[in-house]
Amino acid sequence: MAVPVFPGIDVLLKKDFEPLAGASVGLLVNQASVDRNLVHTARHFLAQRAFSLKALFGPQHGIYGTTQDNMIEWEGFNDQRARVPVFSLYGAVREPTDEMLEGLDTLVIDLPDVGARYYTFIWTALFMLRKCIKKGIRVVVLDRPNPINGKALEGPLIEEGYRSFVGLYPIIIRHGMTIGELMAMMYREEAMAGKLIVITMEGWRRSMWHDDTHLPWVMPSPNMPTLDTAVVYPGFCLLEGTAISEGRGTTRPFEFFGAPFIEPELLCADLEAEQLPGVHFRPAWFEPTFQKHRGELCGGAQVHVTDREKFMPILTAVAVLKAVVRRWGEKFRWKEPPYEYEYEKLPFDILAGSPRLRQAICEDRPLAALLEEWQQSQEDFRKRRQEFLLYE
Repeated sequence: MAVPVFPGIDVLLKKDFEPLAGASVGLLVNQASVDRNLVHTARHFLAQRAFSLKALFGPQHGIYGTTQDNMIEWEGFNDQRARVPVFSLYGAVREPTDEMLEGLDTLVIDLPDVGARYYTFIWTALFMLRKCIKKGIRVVVLDRPNPINGKALEGPLIEEGYRSFVGLYPIIIRHGMTIGELMAMMYREEAMAGKLIVITMEGWRRSMWHDDTHLPWVMPSPNMPTLDTAVVYPGFCLLEGTAISEGRGTTRPFEFFGAPFIEPELLCADLEAEQLPGVHFRPAWFEPTFQKHRGELCGGAQVHVTDREKFMPILTAVAVLKAVVRRWGEKFRWKEPPYEYEYEKLPFDILAGSPRLRQAICEDRPLAALLEEWQQSQEDFRKRRQEFLLYE
């Protein structure tokens, strides 16, 4: 029988909120911040009398997950039901202001993550951690599972000069850590002087995928509808740095990809010849309803993961880009800035963490050579993260 997994919010409930007794609390959440019974964390906090909820904070896509696309900002508001202000951390500011934190002595973070460096929620959490610690505000992280497991690592490290809101800290793309572990790493490595508490999960093991936990899947963002999306996302988010559609505007974002100039059968034949592990490409046509190539017929493929333990999403996405550049190089384009508040560097370069991967794709370097190049970064990161791991 499977051991039940209890996220940090459920563990806090078991403790009857004792760690927050007497506190004036700010809460960083979004629509997926729910317990195992789908009750929202803010609802639990508002029902408490042992402490006082003073403010809510929300990340990219809004506190209710309503802003659909990247670079769509949202404004804070006063929640009439909660009777507390809701502050946006994806609008005029990404770091909380002194005014937003006024009157707080504790900040609670309860945000989902999907296990990839580009997912901006971890960077919103880091901005909050840095600012709160500096102001003497205690930070409590309610930990949640990494939905694509806590063991698999893949991809290059961010190089100096390429940090951005899709990577503010030197970690690899598929990091295999929970948000609690990441905050503990950054807290210690940046030698922050203050109080960080991580409320650890019960029952979670590093080998677990989200469907092993038997926890409900609530979309953490509008284009992350299923666990299948999260499995491919660490690789196919790289397509955001190109003119190829990553499937936004379809019902299977990051699983569909393509462009008007791509011939599906030719592309899939090229990709199948690579013999990539754990994946099959099905020729597909689609018409995005928004974002890139809106209303245009795109040729491409759907990614079907046949063995997620063997599947390497980043290597697979790089193989896709190499195949497209090799066959349709005169029509292929890298996306120009701005992208996620970076106005000079190419979006692909800040996603990859340096220009090196883009150059390798343009030069059609063998996939084996790229794997070998990433190996050292992965091993160095594996050793570096070891002391911060909270689960077996």
